Amino acid sequence: MKLSNFQNRVCIVPEEFDVFLGGGRGGSKSFTMLALALRHCTEHGNKARVLYIRKTYKGLADFENITMDIFGQLFGKKARYNGTEHVWRLPNGGYIELGQLESARDYDKYQGRSFTLLIIDEAGQYPTPELIDRLRSNLRGDKSIPIRMVIGANPGGAGHHWLAKRYVFKSKPWTPFKDEQSGRQWVYAPSTYRDNPFIDQAQYIKQLEASCPTDKELLRAWLEGDWAVARGAYFATVIDENRNAIDPISAIPDKKDGWSSKTSKWNHWLTHDYGSSAPSATYIMLESPGASIGEQYFPKDSILIIDELVTSDPVALNEGLGYTVPHLAELIKEMAYKWDIKPAGVADDAIFSNHGSASGSIANEFSRAGVTFRRAHKSDRKSGWERMRRMLEDAGKPDRPGLYIARNCEYFWATVPYLGRDPRNAEDLDTRQPDHSADAVRYGLIKPDYPTIKPRLIAL
Repeated sequence: MKLSNFQNRVCIVPEEFDVFLGGGRGGSKSFTMLALALRHCTEHGNKARVLYIRKTYKGLADFENITMDIFGQLFGKKARYNGTEHVWRLPNGGYIELGQLESARDYDKYQGRSFTLLIIDEAGQYPTPELIDRLRSNLRGDKSIPIRMVIGANPGGAGHHWLAKRYVFKSKPWTPFKDEQSGRQWVYAPSTYRDNPFIDQAQYIKQLEASCPTDKELLRAWLEGDWAVARGAYFATVIDENRNAIDPISAIPDKKDGWSSKTSKWNHWLTHDYGSSAPSATYIMLESPGASIGEQYFPKDSILIIDELVTSDPVALNEGLGYTVPHLAELIKEMAYKWDIKPAGVADDAIFSNHGSASGSIANEFSRAGVTFRRAHKSDRKSGWERMRRMLEDAGKPDRPGLYIARNCEYFWATVPYLGRDPRNAEDLDTRQPDHSADAVRYGLIKPDYPTIKPRLIAL
């Protein structure tokens, strides 16, 4: 069985790591899954129990035909297939089951059963991860066998949001990272049609172009495997994972002690959008003096967003956790001190309004708790959004300041790329959405050149 360079690279990822095959269409993800299943059975014999899952039986038929072709070539009649149970039994005792999982009722047929390798194909068809998470409880086997999950998906499907949040914007491709949900180490292995030498690539492009002639964002997602694409969204045409997402950094390089635009060092400040019943969002922004971090150069005045603190319900992205200002201030100070910077920056003008309590304003409460904010003077929303869009689009240009966001800013990547336009005003966002991250970034981008902020520091 001949493999492409991409497939060989996936196959050498140790079995101790789970794998997310998350590229564009035509990257041969399904065939790669078959290669992983076959290798698992070859190495572990009758102890290997593989479950391959698709959402529908109709979708399962394509993979079933691939297995019949490949196993027929490799094993002839020595490999036996039960078409009623959709089960392969290989000559060495390896077991591969082709299953369907569309609803909680479908899960009943897997309840209590054990598998050593779970493969979920076309996971983007699942709008939420609950069924796949439940299936993970079936991963168990002999302690001599490494258990594993492999998930494959294209961007642009119903499950785009949760897949991108969990597996794409965690680390750069091919670099292991820990998934908090499962506690497992994962590797994001993207591919596109360019990684598949076994197809007529020129003809394949024409087929994809013909299938979505009026949806340029979806076409880009399918061709480039770009998970920052959001069809019809406000930032869809200007945000691109390959340009705007940067690897997390561990420390601010050569930072400026204070806040001034006239410096050869890296400026830094907080930007904050307040919320209680709605989420609050706080980011650390860096302003490049025209310098590099690692091997990547950032033109002068480029903005890097390197960390976030968002108080949202993990499931409901537009619901806050109800934190009081003192509690939130403590969390903000912890984030600032982690980066060895002062807890100071800009915030929504609204928090400076007297809200009728003895404390005066929310900004005053923050100040008493050791966090100093100044007005963002956000002006009109349209100007702020236009600046944000322009800097997102200019990222990657060697002579233009761009906007770059670290992959560890999960709430940003889970919300901003997918925010839709206001149906009554195409130049603005629909404020019914989880726009808290976008608002915080907008405030930070329009900050004026204030004199150095000297907040009152309070020990934690």
